[in-house]
Amino acid sequence: MFITINDNELYYEIHGNPDGETIFFIHGAPGLSDCRGDIKAFSPLGDTYRLVFMDMRGSGRSGGNPPFTHEQWAADIEEMRKTLVGGPIKILGGSYGGFLTLEYTLRYPENVTHVLLRDTAANSEFDHLSVDRALESHLPGITEEGIRRLFDGKVGSNEELKEMFTAIQPLYTVEFDAEAVKARLDSIYYRCETHNFAFRYNKPAFNLVPDLHQISVPTLVTVGRHDWITPVVCSELIAEKVPNSKLVIFENSGHSPQQEENEAYLKLVREFLHADL
Repeated sequence: MFITINDNELYYEIHGNPDGETIFFIHGAPGLSDCRGDIKAFSPLGDTYRLVFMDMRGSGRSGGNPPFTHEQWAADIEEMRKTLVGGPIKILGGSYGGFLTLEYTLRYPENVTHVLLRDTAANSEFDHLSVDRALESHLPGITEEGIRRLFDGKVGSNEELKEMFTAIQPLYTVEFDAEAVKARLDSIYYRCETHNFAFRYNKPAFNLVPDLHQISVPTLVTVGRHDWITPVVCSELIAEKVPNSKLVIFENSGHSPQQEENEAYLKLVREFLHADL
């Protein structure tokens, strides 16, 4: 379905129990990802919860009216909440979607009851570890010039974005399924303008660490042990600074434990949402 939010058309889907408490899912990789991955991973929670998935502004099937700032994306989430729910929500964000989940929670604390973070970070302090990991992999297609253009938001076209994203795919998971990855890469809505803005302008100034102590609601912080793009140290820092938090490391996962260890991940989410930390 489509809805106009803050003068921009957003694609969204609502799944699950219409009478259940609402969970918003915030996808990562602006300009590369959309809500389909979260729908696949988290739909089983619909037996209990009302699940709201959306393609963020400038990603997937949603409109691409700028700006692609954290402030604007958080405002879009808030307007969706007011329109679709009215009351407080639970919110789950992965990777760059975790950045926005933290931003939203800090900007609109009264509207969040539970925070769930997956393979994310609260600042850009550890980006150099990801660059080093990529270069040390010696994967074909990865060059220092290319990986730095990707991280610096200087990709020249959608075609180049696909080429670069394809090259780093083996870094993301413990077990690499080339056929499945190719199918997913071919299905992506590549939006280099969104990616470039996020990485060139948002990321360099991104630092929520000084504010994390303000988050008072129960917070679940999860990460794959072998995550290269938001390594474990990023989640450890968040869990250290958020008072009412719990850190869980998935030992057999890379950047996507919600997919790589799906059954265990969903079990953890259910337990977390049913218990007071």
